[in-house]
Formats: sequence, structure tokens, C-alpha cells
Amino acid sequence: MSHLDPAKFDVAVIGGGIIGSAVAYSLLREAPALSVCVIEPDPTYEFASALRASGGCRVQFTCPENIEMSKYSIDFIKHFERTMATRTRAAPVDWVEGGYLFIVAPEATANLERNARIQTDHGCVAHLMTPSELKARFPSMNVDDLGAGVHTPHDGWCDPNGLLWGFRRKAVELGASYIHDKFATAEVDAVKAKSVILESGRRVVADSFVNATGAWSGAVARQFGMHLPISPMRRFEHYFTAGTPVERLPYVKDAARLAFRSEGAGFSGGLVNSDETRGFKFEVDHGYFENVVWPAVAHRFPAFEAAKCHRTWAGLYEVNELDGNPVIGAWDKLPNLYTVAGFSGHGMMHAPAAGRGIAELVVHGQFKTLDLSRLGYERIARNEAYAEAGIL
Repeated sequence: MSHLDPAKFDVAVIGGGIIGSAVAYSLLREAPALSVCVIEPDPTYEFASALRASGGCRVQFTCPENIEMSKYSIDFIKHFERTMATRTRAAPVDWVEGGYLFIVAPEATANLERNARIQTDHGCVAHLMTPSELKARFPSMNVDDLGAGVHTPHDGWCDPNGLLWGFRRKAVELGASYIHDKFATAEVDAVKAKSVILESGRRVVADSFVNATGAWSGAVARQFGMHLPISPMRRFEHYFTAGTPVERLPYVKDAARLAFRSEGAGFSGGLVNSDETRGFKFEVDHGYFENVVWPAVAHRFPAFEAAKCHRTWAGLYEVNELDGNPVIGAWDKLPNLYTVAGFSGHGMMHAPAAGRGIAELVVHGQFKTLDLSRLGYERIARNEAYAEAGIL
């Protein structure tokens, strides 16, 4: 085959990051005879969102799809090292069952209580805590302006790099072909996607296509004639230490989008600026920690008055501008084009479940294990937000 001869596959996955690799793995678990290729421009994953993430996994959502995806994914990640090792490589992901803690002001207490009831109804362990209970459990915390907290002890975090490479290596062992090239454009007719043209000029023909390109997915969708309201948004992650000792903390999150957790001898986290201008930006604002994160952390935990930030890095959220939740499903205009993108910061934690969902859709034409149809593209077309109240 010459360089420009078309390659033919059953499924072409565009994007070989954590979502795309989870899709490839799941497809080949669901249907081992499939021919699957994954188109990925950068095998070093220098700018991949997951590798710049904090690795958190939580059940603290309010919609059944998100809660159930989290339950499946957390269980999957807990067993990852055993089930995902290949013949030649281990698959370490360093899972830490450190828990999550959502804290809210008094006026939001009723909402948090309702959220905890929903999570408990789904079989999750979620402990509602009063300010005095929070203070007893986390003595370094300032609880004076808090109304309540919910602690989910079986949540935690893992190494996103290990998760990505574990999925990728296992997908390759099961037969996936990774193509080191960049998606350029698509060829479609009135009823289906036919092929994609890569930057090298190579053409890939497939029966089904999956857009798993994360922060780039809106631009990729446009090449298929599809409007997908997903934008890249820069966010910062910081590694910092406290001036005086602080007890080990779960992943602490509040309504102002402060989010941080224990990491080794220090802490990892940040505070998302939802008003950040959209775009592919990776420059680090070294004043952001001092001006925004530090005051918030020191207010909540006074021991951080003397915090020291050791490192800051930037990554991208793939923000679904409609509702901050992923688009998972086929497009009625081109039913062989599947989208799994727009996780808005929850891609790593939901990759195992989303990969399985897309694989079931492609192979069986419907969701089999967990019905994710409410997360389909139809809501984008109707401009109807998916009503998740648990995103802080």
C-alpha cells in the first residue's frame, strides 16, 4: 500500500487521549473481531488534557447518568492494575481512596442535603456533616461561614498518565492500530461519514467514526458539518505546601470552584475561572496562585497563610458551553458519526464508562449496560441543558 492509498477500518477513532483510548479498548472488548484505528497527532501527549489533570473521581453528582458512570469508573480504576496489565507491561494507576468533600454556605445547605440523598439512593456512601462535625474531622478548617459538607469516603484520585497509557497499551494488545497523524478534514455524503483525510494526505475509510478529540472536538465536528458547542478553556493546577502542618485532606471542593487535595507532602489543586477567555492557551500566569488561589485556600484553612507554591501548570477543559456535561452518542444527520466529548473537566473520571457506552452504541446500535441517551446530541439540537446540579 502506498502512503496515500486509503486505509479501511470498521471504526476510526479520532483522538487517542484517555477518552479515545478507552473507546478503542472497549470496542475490542465488546467485539474482538473489529478492525479499529485511533488517529492521534502526538504520541507524547504533551498537550493532552488528561495528563494535565488532577485525577479526581467522585460520585458527588445529582443526575443518574453521571452518578452511575462514576460508580462504574471508580470500580474499574480500582481494579485497573489487575485487569489492564498487558503481557509485557504492568498498568499502575496509583489509586488513592482519599475521599471527596463538598462544602457549601448555609443558604445552599438544603441543595447539598438533597444531592446527598440522591447519591445515597444510588448506593453511594455519602455522609452529610454539620460545621461542628467538619471541624472535629478536619481541625485545620475554618467552618465559620459553612452550612454543611458532604463527605464521600470511597471517592479518590489516580495517576491520569498511568490510566491513559494503560488504556492505550491494552487497546493495542487487543488489536487497535494507532496512526501517528493529524485529522485534517472529513468526506461525507447526505447520510453518512465516509472517510477522513489526515494532514499527511492519507485517507482513512471506515464504517463508523468517533470524535474523541476533547478540547479540539468542536473544530473536528465542524469538518463533518456538525455544530458542537465545545470550547477549550485554560485552567491552572498548582502544587503547594502549607506553612504549618495540615492533616491529610480529601478532595475539597466549594461552590466558588476551589478544589484541592493532599498530594504527597503537599497539596494539589486550584480554582477554576469560569470566565477565562476560550482558546488553546497553555501559558502559565504565575500570579494566579498568589492573587486567586492562595486567598481562597488560606481563608478555608488558615494554616495556608504561609503557603508556598512550588509548581503551576496549565491544561484545557473541554467545555460544553450548553451545560458543562458530555455529549455521548450518534448524530441523526450522519448516524455513523459518534461523539464522546465535552466532559468539562470530568473526562478522566468518566472515561471507562463513556468508552463502554460508545462501544455498545457502535456494536449493538444501543446502550446495553447504562442508558446514556439523555447525554446524546439531541439535547444540543434542542438547546436543552442536561440538568446536573452537582457540578461545583
